[in-house]
Formats: sequence, C-alpha cells, structure tokens
Amino acid sequence: MERRSFLAGAAAALAVGSAARADIVKVRIGVGGKPLLYYLPLTVAEQKGYFKEEGIEAEINDFGGGARSLQALIGGSVDVVTGAYEHTLRMQAKGQDVRAVCELGRLPAIVIGVRKDLADTVKSVADLKGRKIGVTAPGSSTALAFQYAMIKAGLKATDAPLIGIGGGAGAIAAMKKGEIDAVSHLDPVIAKLEADGDIQVLVDTRTEAGTRALFGGPNPAAVVYTKQDWIEHHGAAMQKVVNAFAKSLKWLATAKPEDVAALVPPTYHFGDKTLYTQAVRNSLESYSRTGVPTQEGMASVLELVRTLDPELQGAQIDLSKTFEDRFVKRAMG
Repeated sequence: MERRSFLAGAAAALAVGSAARADIVKVRIGVGGKPLLYYLPLTVAEQKGYFKEEGIEAEINDFGGGARSLQALIGGSVDVVTGAYEHTLRMQAKGQDVRAVCELGRLPAIVIGVRKDLADTVKSVADLKGRKIGVTAPGSSTALAFQYAMIKAGLKATDAPLIGIGGGAGAIAAMKKGEIDAVSHLDPVIAKLEADGDIQVLVDTRTEAGTRALFGGPNPAAVVYTKQDWIEHHGAAMQKVVNAFAKSLKWLATAKPEDVAALVPPTYHFGDKTLYTQAVRNSLESYSRTGVPTQEGMASVLELVRTLDPELQGAQIDLSKTFEDRFVKRAMG
C-alpha cells in the first residue's frame, strides 16, 4: 500500500514538473553591446530574474552592434531584439513588418566626443570631416546619430569614415591607442573616456536638453522589437517578454545608481565601480517611464531616417505599425 502511494506521489510530482517545464518558453534575444547602459533594462531583467518569473528561458546573443542584431532577426537566428527604434522604420520602408513592443529608452544617451589632443582644432562636429569616427557598428544607432549630426553641421553623411569598435573594453582601447579621432558612443564607455581625460564632448544626448538640441525634439532610443509574424504566432510569449521588461523599467524608475552597479556583472564596471556608478547616474534620466514612445518622438526619429536616407523620402511609413502598444500597456497596468 505504501509502495503504491509512493509511486502515485512520484508520478504526480513528475507530471507537475513536466507541466512546469511545458510552461517555460525559450526566447532568443539579440542585443548589440549588452554592457552598454543603452541596454541596461535587458541586464536588469536577466539579473533580477524577471524572465524566469515570467516563464521565459532567455537565450541572450550579444552581437556587438545594433545593425548585426537586426540582421540576426531578419535571418531568423533570434526571435526578439533590444535595439534602436529607427530599425523598425527602416524595415517598414522595405516592406518588412518589424514592430517595437516596448520602449526602453526615451533619450538616445549617445555622446559624440573628439580625442583630447585634437580638441584645439576640432571645436564642433563640422570640424570632423575626414576624421576616423568610432561607433559600435556601422548602421547602428551610434553611427546614425553621428551621421545626422554631420548633416546638421552642413556636411554629408559620408564625409567621415565610420569604424566599428564594438561596445566593450575594445572601444575604450581604440581611443586610447589613437586608432580613431572621435567617437559616437554610450555609457559606460563614454564615462570611462571622460574620466580618463581622453575625449572632449561635442554632443550629449544623455539629457532631454541635449537630445532636443540635436534632434529638435524627443527621440526614442532602445526598444524591444520583433517581426509581426512572430507576434501573431507567439502572443503569449510576447506578453511574457514585455512583462519582464516592464518590471525592469519600474525597478529602474526608483533604483539608486549604487543599486544598479551592485546588480550588473563586475565586468561591466571596466575596472572602476565608482565610475560605473557615476555613468548610471548620468543615464538614469534616459530610461522610459511608460514603455510607450510619444508621437512627437516617433515623428522625430522618422525625420532622422529620412534625412539620412534619401530613398526613404517618398516611402510611405505608417507610424502606427512601427509600435504595438497593447503588450506594454497591459504589463505596465
């Protein structure tokens, strides 16, 4: 009798365990430079266990640049991307139904800085013509922001060569070794270069004032995006993913910089936790509070991509199809 009860109990436990495993959904997430503060909500969701809480087994693939993450999505090697909102606009213009489902950053937080020993001759972006510019990857948001700044300064988008330097320690080394003349990048890379006296800042979109100075309005930055086809076939999983990111945004809204520095992997600090903490302090203003971009901001990014790409001037882009808000509105309550 006892043996029969034991076997019945074991079978029930096995069934419960199998059901629990069945509820877990594997989602492949692409990112272009995971240690960058631009993508901090992703690391928060991972480190705080929000994906696990939602029943998501997150496989995070770091491609070192946003353009490569987009390529991975189109190629089918990832399901979802944390990347720049402008990629949804470019894909819609090409007939690819790629949509954002959650805003992570309401400000780009991109900084353009020139190597300190050139600061006497390079006073503005207009003086960077012909100089070597380090970006996370050509085609990524750091590259596009720099090209837009060049056009605003009266230059052509092609007037300075862009060199992909990634999003980690290699980016810092490229500047310190003199391999690049200027950089368009993000914290904590920028914070480290500033603290070490390696760069002079020319453009700073970590603040709303700096963002408006360059773009003329708000400019949504990092978002969670995917193919509309994936949304249609994996609606429940999409909601779980957005729920996890919504928890990250809520946590960041009240977190102290010290809390963030203690949460992320030590390798993110680039050997200086105090400096990383300051970098977080500089960037906290940039994270989304609602998970939904403003219409003004979306229109501002559309203006940016049309300015950079003449082929998009006449393209019909329906902004309502670039952001699907039902998941994040449900997640944010």
